[in-house]
Amino acid sequence: MAATRLPGTPRLLRALNDRAALELLLARGPLTRAQLGEMTGLSKVTASQLVERLEQRGLVRRVGEQAGGRGPNAQLYAVTPGSAHVIGVDVGPERVVAACADITGAIVGRVEQSTRDTDDPVGVVHNAVVQAAAEAGTDMSSVRRVVLGTPGLVDPQSGEISFAFDLPRWHRGLLDDLRRDLSTPVFFGNDVNLAAIAEQSTGAAMGATDFVLIWIGRGVGLASVIGGKLHQGATGAAGEIGYLPVAGAEVPRHSAKKPQKGGVRGAFQSIAGADAVKAIGRKYGFKGSEASDVIRAAAGAGEAGEQVLDELAGRLALGVAATCVVLDPPLVVLAGEVSLAGGPALAERVEREVAAITLVTPKVVVAGVDSEPVLHGALHTALDAVRDEVFGSTTG
Repeated sequence: MAATRLPGTPRLLRALNDRAALELLLARGPLTRAQLGEMTGLSKVTASQLVERLEQRGLVRRVGEQAGGRGPNAQLYAVTPGSAHVIGVDVGPERVVAACADITGAIVGRVEQSTRDTDDPVGVVHNAVVQAAAEAGTDMSSVRRVVLGTPGLVDPQSGEISFAFDLPRWHRGLLDDLRRDLSTPVFFGNDVNLAAIAEQSTGAAMGATDFVLIWIGRGVGLASVIGGKLHQGATGAAGEIGYLPVAGAEVPRHSAKKPQKGGVRGAFQSIAGADAVKAIGRKYGFKGSEASDVIRAAAGAGEAGEQVLDELAGRLALGVAATCVVLDPPLVVLAGEVSLAGGPALAERVEREVAAITLVTPKVVVAGVDSEPVLHGALHTALDAVRDEVFGSTTG
């Protein structure tokens, strides 16, 4: 039998080498041709051909010279920042924040707008996205992807929002409306899931392949990363931990097909959400306009605030423990405004309480991305996809 021929092998190798070089330039650039050759294991000739190929495609550019050594100075190369752009959007009930990043990941444009005086979601997103691109000094033709982080459920199959209790005007069909309006690929992502992506990329879960993120803020939420990938469930409802039945809390009954308006009213939400946190604070003499203000005051009050943190940790541990005895993750990240306000003191208490009531002993830490994690998660998600598209098209 004749040997099977593998067509296109040289082309595939070029593509793999090009991608490896581009990733190196993103992580460690600027670099010379010789340095790229050494790091990729390619010969000087092959490395030079690779750089010329990427330069012709506009993906890398010369950014200076490296002095030293015999002969002329070596040219330094870096990824061309403007070869593509992405936009991440964090949509909440009161404001929308949009940021534009170039392909290196640098944020080059950012806008923030109120959503209180409008009921037109397409118009809100359109204005924020277009203005973010303008702030970046580019236009929509360079924007390869827009990722919007929203509260509520995102259908894993269709990518549509199926339920967003904080955004009553957001509905099925909106995704197609936005794509038509912007003439750009647009994708939705659950806000807590995107926060987990940010933590995995640059935060407390950096490098972790298995962890859970518990969001404690105005609402409560959960993101699970298993084997390096987000677990969203069949309908996108994985992580709606507010509905978790817990001991000592009323378990309301309702139709799953008709979620309650005005937010989650599940058992865990009732004992660990913002209203519950404020109630705990009042019991021990701590008040604030926001739940995070109450916990921040308690955490900063030393011994006087310990009872607040103890009680909150005991309640949070019920949700964390229920999750961890099913998934058994090595790491739990506490995120959201309340978690950040409680800091390591709250995380340590939750860790001890979980170990005391279950057989699992995960490490519990506070989120490392303390500013706009949903926005950063949206940008990371968009960049990963666009780099695959742009860097994967270098075989031509």
